[in-house]
Amino acid sequence: MSSIGQQIPAAGFTLVISDRAAEEVRKFIAAEQVPAETAGLRVSVLPGGCSGFKYSLNIEERPVEDDMTADINGVRVFVDGFSAQYLNGVTIDYVSSMQGSGFTFSNPNASGGCGCGSSFTA
Repeated sequence: MSSIGQQIPAAGFTLVISDRAAEEVRKFIAAEQVPAETAGLRVSVLPGGCSGFKYSLNIEERPVEDDMTADINGVRVFVDGFSAQYLNGVTIDYVSSMQGSGFTFSNPNASGGCGCGSSFTA
């Protein structure tokens, strides 16, 4: 798995998106028919899930006013201030197996998780 990380300006944290995940995100952006000049991937952490927090990925047309933005591995990424505190060092990958395909998150700061792979404890 080749990965490209990026220090998010003014946020002081690094987020990594693997080549495979970046390729899939670009496919989703193209399929959404959003403006290529402004569209990007929102990476966020929301309260909930079976372990306390859950990851969320959404394609959006543009960042909102207080978002931090960065180009990571050819993908424009939007992160809100609440989510940033939980995303330092996170690697987003895309895996395919006989059981299915999807995005995975590797968070070195998580103190626990669950079997779903998209929920964690901080």
